Order: sequence, then C-alpha cells, then structure tokens
Amino acid sequence: MKEKDYLFGKTLEDLERITEQYGQKKFVAKQISDWLYKKDATSIMEMSNISKSFREVLNKEFFFGITPYVQVLTSKDGTKKYLFQYSEDTFVEAVCIFDKERVTLCISTQAGCKMNCDFCATGKQGFKRNLSTNEILNIFRSVEEYRQIKNIVYMGMGEPLDNFFEVKRSLEILCKEYGYGFSPKRITVSTAGYLPFLEQFLEQTNVDIAISLHNPIPMERERIMPIEKVYSIEKVIKVLRRFDWTKQRHLTFEYIVFEGLNDQDKHINSLLKLLNGLKCRINLIPFNTIPNSIYKGVEREKMILFQQKLNKKGFLTTIRASKGEDIMAACGLLSTKKLERK
Repeated sequence: MKEKDYLFGKTLEDLERITEQYGQKKFVAKQISDWLYKKDATSIMEMSNISKSFREVLNKEFFFGITPYVQVLTSKDGTKKYLFQYSEDTFVEAVCIFDKERVTLCISTQAGCKMNCDFCATGKQGFKRNLSTNEILNIFRSVEEYRQIKNIVYMGMGEPLDNFFEVKRSLEILCKEYGYGFSPKRITVSTAGYLPFLEQFLEQTNVDIAISLHNPIPMERERIMPIEKVYSIEKVIKVLRRFDWTKQRHLTFEYIVFEGLNDQDKHINSLLKLLNGLKCRINLIPFNTIPNSIYKGVEREKMILFQQKLNKKGFLTTIRASKGEDIMAACGLLSTKKLERK
C-alpha cells in the first residue's frame, strides 16, 4: 500500500505538478499554497475555494502534514525549548529566544549530526537521519510563537549543508512570495564548513551565513572539529573569497571562546592572517559545558578583553548572550540521545 505524502512542505512547483497530475488548472496550485503557508489551515478540507471533489482526492492521497510538538520547556530567562517526535525513535529540538521585541527561532535540520565536534552535545549524540522539508518547516509552523518570529537561524541540531537540498527547499518556502515571504536578511544558516555544497548554497540562496570557526590554527581546530581533516578552514575561506560580502548578504564567523585553547594572542594573529580583507563579523560565544567535557569557558572579563583586542585589529566583533542554559537550550547543548535510548 502506497504511503501517503505530506502537502505541507511542498514548493509551488511541486504543487503545480500535483494539480496537473489530477487535471486541475495551474492557479489551483497557488490556492493550495495560500492555504498551506498564508491562511494557517490545518486540514485539506478547510481549503474552501478548491472544489470539494478535488479536496477529497487530496485528502485521500496526502496528509496535510502538521506535527505538533510533544514537549516545551521554559528557561528562567524566558527561552523556550521545543521537542518534536517525527518517528518512533526520531526526536529533534528547537529553541525560541526572546530579546525585547525580537523573537528568534533556532531550527534543526538533522536528527543528530555527523560532524562530531568535541564541544557539542549534538555531535556527541551521533547521526540519526536528515530531516525532510516538511519536518524542518514544521518546527517553524508548530511553535507557539509562530506568528511573532522575526528571525530564523539554522543553528539547531545538525549540519545544514549536509542536508542541502531539503534545507534549500525550506528556505525557498520561507522566503518566496507564495510561501511565508520572509526577508533573506532575517535568516542565517550556520555551517561547520561543509565544502561539498558550500558554493552551491552561496550561489543558489541569498540568506546570511555563519561559519563555525572556533580556532583559526588548522592543527588546533582539527582537535575539536574533525571536519578540518577533510574540509580545511583555509579551503572554506578560499570559496568565501569568491563572493561579494559588501552588499546585502552578511558573513559571520562563530567563535566559542575556550580557556587556554583559542583565546591567546597567537589566535588573534592567526585570525588576522586567515580573514585578512574579508568583510565579516566575528561572533564570540560563551562555552556552555556539556556532560563529561574537558573544556572550560572563559570568564566574562576575559571574553570582553579578547573582543577588544580583535576590535583593535579591525574586526567587527560581538559577544553572543547565552540563553537557555538551565534547560539545555543554549549553543551546543541540544541533544535527544536519552530519548532515543528509551
């Protein structure tokens, strides 16, 4: 028996193929996309401007495709962590961060992660599978703050460029007029520097990008980020230099500051050499300790001093506020390993 597919998460082109397959006019695809992404419908039979007979066909062949979250935890600072279950043993987490009037949603793209970064709980969890476009967008659509979200960051569980095609489709639906109409300036995709799809991503999307750097010295970076062995940061920078970062798009380097590991003057000098002439921002991130970690974060005063030194070298440097640590929702803490074991 054929397994039913989901309508939610289909691009307009997908919907046009479906309507053509069933002998419908092309404009019906746009009507369906309006119900999916603009009118907050939750069932196919709600699509009242589509003929009842075609709705019945769609209802037979497709699920609408909205999956509610199964748990939400709220931090003392207001941050909320949502848990979604997509199959018997596939769990993913997402985080809503509140900053005055701005609500930022941190989206996951994989259940687990292959990158195995030594400081990240998701990497220590291992890899389960890629999320589909439906599952990625469902996170956005299903959180309680759905209509209040101002910014979206693909910085949750997983390496987005290791799931390039589904991520790209989700970005299309988020940004296109037929979808949610988000400005690309309000979306950032983070990558550890996954080279196989980096150039395609930069050519085929126009959202902002953040590179997880964490150490500019290759041998030292390799110890904490195994991806360096295969796709070196120097090769990543070489690709980035082919693109114009002086216009609409922004480039950020994420840099978790570890005590004694990447916070010395030699690292500042290496950053200067590596990023020389590249228009970018360095975002310093406090280290949120994961279980059994050998690493230690720096005190706030040392973080500020490191920022000041980088600023004097000409870098635009910011410090990210750490939120949600008490509910394991801060940077590097997302993990569903215990749930998968159950």
